[in-house]
Amino acid sequence: MTSSSTPWPHSPVEVGLVGAGPWARGVHAPVLAAGPETRLTAVWARRQEAARETAAAHGADAVADFDELLDRCEAVAFAVPPDIQADLAVRAARAGKALLLEKPIGLDLPSARRLVDVIEETGVASQVFLTNRYHPAAQEFVTTARGIEVAGARSCGLSGAFLGGDFATPWRLEHGALLDLGPHVLDLLDASVGTVVDIRAAGDPRRWIELTCEHENGAVSQASLSGSVEVRPGIMRFELFGPQPPLVLDTGDLDHEACWPVLRQAFATAVRTGVPGELDARRGLHLQELIARAAASATR
Repeated sequence: MTSSSTPWPHSPVEVGLVGAGPWARGVHAPVLAAGPETRLTAVWARRQEAARETAAAHGADAVADFDELLDRCEAVAFAVPPDIQADLAVRAARAGKALLLEKPIGLDLPSARRLVDVIEETGVASQVFLTNRYHPAAQEFVTTARGIEVAGARSCGLSGAFLGGDFATPWRLEHGALLDLGPHVLDLLDASVGTVVDIRAAGDPRRWIELTCEHENGAVSQASLSGSVEVRPGIMRFELFGPQPPLVLDTGDLDHEACWPVLRQAFATAVRTGVPGELDARRGLHLQELIARAAASATR
């Protein structure tokens, strides 16, 4: 990925933001407004007052509807539930707008496939907001892992988000940790251990679910996922084992502020150069396919 220390040689990408909830206000809006690679131009949300407050805090304009947002930007960032994102992102791609997508990219596999089909048809740039992958420590972890022999790995993504608070949202409570935390954990396992070629699950994603992954290099990894346990702050940890000492990444030790300049520059670079990054919508679809296979195995 592009280093955040590289001078930005292009004009800023003008980005419209869909959503004005806690994540949009706390992360998307300030990150996109910080520049120099991007400029937040407009905000649209179902709650107009929230959109006005979010926009005003960052020198952007609140707009009345999604079509007006499309007229005011060259790229669209989404901070809304996955079912809403998938439908609106299709419209944005068909309007020629680059896409900064939340994970999961759709609520289900058919909607994710439809979105990626439209992205490929239109040729717009896309990127998925897989937070941890933009942190320099996580990037170093993946690079080191790809150069060692890994026999097996264990990981976890645990939090109390579903027990109450801003992130106990209807789609998370209905679909659970597999759809919410699964993309983060599976992405890092797939990137560091090797491509996942088979996956099985046991448990209830609304309470606790265990994943067993088989990787193309013969390694096996396990992941424990839950958003319904009293763990605050949340835990996301990866341990890789082989003939060398264990390689460990604990994202709870990371300052996530270091992610945002890297993410912003990677997205703007993809938009300005037309060259997709590693974490584009196709990556999001790969993760959604793994999640769908895991969910199907858990119901057998």
